[in-house]
Amino acid sequence: MKAMILAAGKGERMRPLTLHIPKPLVPAAGKPLIEYHLEALARAGFTEVVINHAWLGQQIEDHLGDGSRFGLRLRYSPEGEPLETGGGIFKALPLLGDAPFVLVNGDIWTDYDFSALQAPLQGLAHLVLVDNPGHHGRGDFRLLGEQVADGDDAPGTLTFSGISVLDPALFDACQPGAFKLAPLLRKAMAAGQVSGEHYQGHWVDVGTLERLADVERLIGERA
Repeated sequence: MKAMILAAGKGERMRPLTLHIPKPLVPAAGKPLIEYHLEALARAGFTEVVINHAWLGQQIEDHLGDGSRFGLRLRYSPEGEPLETGGGIFKALPLLGDAPFVLVNGDIWTDYDFSALQAPLQGLAHLVLVDNPGHHGRGDFRLLGEQVADGDDAPGTLTFSGISVLDPALFDACQPGAFKLAPLLRKAMAAGQVSGEHYQGHWVDVGTLERLADVERLIGERA
């Protein structure tokens, strides 16, 4: 099973750190954020990872290389123009193949065990949901048993963690260019094709310098 890390964002809310280095290479406790994902994927048994990039993306390739030092084979999907989440994944599909793959946002930090995602996929997507953080109190989706539904501001709505398993068939009707992933997921939810789980371990959306400090505190507590 392959995995993809989304690493094309500019990280504008983390300036000045991201003026000269791409967000995935911002260090947390002395280690670039993306390396935590690569190490966790390797521990979980993954061997092939695709990374998309745009802003200062060559730095990511230069730093990570072929991935051999992580026990991985890395392949890259450079984007000359911003393609958003859905468009970036669609562009990378030739590198990912025809089987379901794990998708991880490059700008999160978590202790989630990615080996849990290697079970056969039922439907078109499986989403890992987390408790709503303070900066995203309304959440995204609801978990109804093992199925995911649109949140609609209902009680019990959870936040999409940025960790998922996707079937390439989710993108069958798509065309090259910039588009978001969320509408595809919501369409699949309406058809009962999205399963999910509620993860209650450590998870941080590292979107600001303050949240980066939160990650460093959590890493320090685990040392």
